Amino acid sequence: MKVHETRSHAHMSGDEQKGNLRKHKAEGKLPEAEQSPKKAKSEKDSVNGTGDEYKEFCKAVEENLSVDQIKEVLETNGQDCSAPEETLLAQCQDLLFYGALDKCPLCGGNLICDNEKKRFVCGGEISEWCSCVFSTKSPPRKEEPIKLPDSVMNSAISDLLKKHQDPKTRPKRELSSDKPFTGMMISLMGRLTRTHQYWKNKIEKHGGKVSNSVKGVTCLVVSPAERERGGSSKLVEAMEQGLPVVSEAWLIDSIEKQEAQPLEAYDVVSDLSVEGKGIPWDKQDPSEEAIESLSAELKMFGKRGVYKDTKLEESGGKIFEKDGLLYNCAFSLCDLGKGRNEYCIMQLVTVPESNLNMYFKRGKVGDDPNAEERLEEWEDEEEAIKEFARLFEEITGNEFEPWEREKKIQKKPHKFFPIDMDDGIDVRSGALGLRQLGVASAHCKLESFVANFLKVLCGQEIYKYALMELGLDPPDLPMGMLTDIHLKRCEEVLLEFVEKLKTTKETGQKAEAIWADFSSRWFSLMHSTRPMRLHDFNELADHAASAFETVRDINTASHLVGDMRGDTLDDPLSDRYNKLGCKISVVDKESEDYKMIVKYLETTYEPVKVSDVAYTATVVNVFAVESKAIPSLDEIKKLPNKVLLWCGSRSSNLLRHIYKGFLPAVCSLPVPGYMFGRAIVCSDAAAEAARYGFTAVDRPEGFLVLAVASLGEDVKEFTSPPEDTKTLEEKKVGVKGLGRKKTEESEHFMWRDDIKVPCGKLVPSEHKDSPLEYNEYAVYDPKQTSIRFLVEVKYEEKGTEIVDVEPE
Repeated sequence: MKVHETRSHAHMSGDEQKGNLRKHKAEGKLPEAEQSPKKAKSEKDSVNGTGDEYKEFCKAVEENLSVDQIKEVLETNGQDCSAPEETLLAQCQDLLFYGALDKCPLCGGNLICDNEKKRFVCGGEISEWCSCVFSTKSPPRKEEPIKLPDSVMNSAISDLLKKHQDPKTRPKRELSSDKPFTGMMISLMGRLTRTHQYWKNKIEKHGGKVSNSVKGVTCLVVSPAERERGGSSKLVEAMEQGLPVVSEAWLIDSIEKQEAQPLEAYDVVSDLSVEGKGIPWDKQDPSEEAIESLSAELKMFGKRGVYKDTKLEESGGKIFEKDGLLYNCAFSLCDLGKGRNEYCIMQLVTVPESNLNMYFKRGKVGDDPNAEERLEEWEDEEEAIKEFARLFEEITGNEFEPWEREKKIQKKPHKFFPIDMDDGIDVRSGALGLRQLGVASAHCKLESFVANFLKVLCGQEIYKYALMELGLDPPDLPMGMLTDIHLKRCEEVLLEFVEKLKTTKETGQKAEAIWADFSSRWFSLMHSTRPMRLHDFNELADHAASAFETVRDINTASHLVGDMRGDTLDDPLSDRYNKLGCKISVVDKESEDYKMIVKYLETTYEPVKVSDVAYTATVVNVFAVESKAIPSLDEIKKLPNKVLLWCGSRSSNLLRHIYKGFLPAVCSLPVPGYMFGRAIVCSDAAAEAARYGFTAVDRPEGFLVLAVASLGEDVKEFTSPPEDTKTLEEKKVGVKGLGRKKTEESEHFMWRDDIKVPCGKLVPSEHKDSPLEYNEYAVYDPKQTSIRFLVEVKYEEKGTEIVDVEPE
């Protein structure tokens, strides 16, 4: 075996790294990348008890009890003894003075004092996916005398310890918290969104002080515009002194989270390098993280993709395959209880005229410079296979072959879980890049408008942006090339959790634990650059249900688009068009259909609000669609009660809709879009559909879908989420959700003889308390819907309104 390439930390195990970190912390130091804003030591002894009495008591215990005696005290009182010696001492001092800690009320684990968070936390697990999230400043303690072993009873401080045995006489311990800017000196410069006096009051209220100069300050807070303007002498002086220069968002976020955020994540003067700022993504402002993840190159496109960092693909490297097994595995671990979000890559790669190569990489998402990474050359093939299997078991706690052949696996606590990659190419890698788009459309034999439309659907950009916006675009794992088995597993986890929510009555931290456990499961399966602890149905809809549907549709696009990275002179757009099995034609702008659609949009549209900016929409082109997977107009006309309705969709989902038709929502949730269960949901308001079709201010083009839906003879109307959606799904009845606004019925008209077009001015309805802003229509059978038109729209900024939200 020969090691070709390593990093200085490559041979350091996870436990060694943790031990190293503990050593740094014990010495009062942190590696540079983890330095927190400087704080003066708080006068409050918030971690080591309160008052001089406790300090003297701790000193006596430290000087008179041995490590063995300390462990004996903890064991006798039912406490955990697996921590490092310095931690055991603090645990023992706390126990002897305040009483033995009781078990965690959430999971029954042992409570420990977290010096950094200044809280007591649990060291147990909610499940095999998530560490316990219990946290408190006033922990439960056993209402019983402290048990003192004989060796301690015979010590020099036995009388002192006996004074604290009785639970009735011992004091109660509560940890206090520092304010976020405690001990900091902050300087302000330039025109901020709030006055300097406002921020001075806020900073002082939260423990800090404000200085007019930059001498000796913690940081300088400026407007990002100062960089473009060249800044003042104050900015230059700060940069010369190497002081952090940060945006106003640092103040806002630190106050909101009641903890000083990492200064480097809000830096406004350091230039972005090719490798980014070198700051872990979870420490960055979300918008900065999104820029880095979007610009990062996808390093592995699928099950047969050789990881780019190995550089072996350049030498003809291919994934090793033997007896039907591909030796390429990717893993994810998201434990929100411990704040872990990690990935791991393992590959055996064959290279012409060379030995077998084993590549291993493990690290924290978004912190590539500190990943453990090694590339090794193996002369003995069987030994390499054995080592691969051994590593798989070490990483997952499971055997490799049962997983690879039958997908059998059991999640183990603190272990990784495989991301089941499919045999294909992620569309973010296989689709056309920006430089190829023009050439591909120029050589396309399709009508020019249709070629340009296909160019959008077969380009990388819409898929990259969609996954970036969802935080599902880590460069190391191909989230656009997952197996159906993996997607089904995700769907089952989501549905199981939705059902659990219907029956659970838990509140407070017990409810938080349920959400944290699901969130850890979800973001282990749906590997994310920024996992979050979901808290409510709206977040569940946005970050789980909708995200799943988008990933599912992008995976369909990946298989259809395939590999377009080669020569674009062979007309790949026409080839993909033929694979779609459909006919797409541009609608003449002088035709009645075009005029009807423009009128329908303009009449039922209201400006879409994104942050503080409102956007209008104008029609650019309209495409008529006929697809083999979708009921034709003649077929849908045979059904009763037909309505032409708007459907919103990300551009990244369109290819799947055209190729296979609409799919019902993945689950039932009491929020718009999901409140009628597993249904296909449309609206009579273009304003509602536009919320889902909108892309971004720098990508103003989007698509709205117009489909004919047959609601059937029996239409149920609702003004609130129905309690039983399963009955609606089973009976496949038509549903109309009545919104707070409706279209003026007197203006409605018929299209193609008997298809109703609910085109009318949006007016207030009598349903003022409805959770829906606009009317929604739901059908449960895909055969009841027929996509007729794709409406290309351009969003334009209408006006800006600055909303001044005061941080709490």
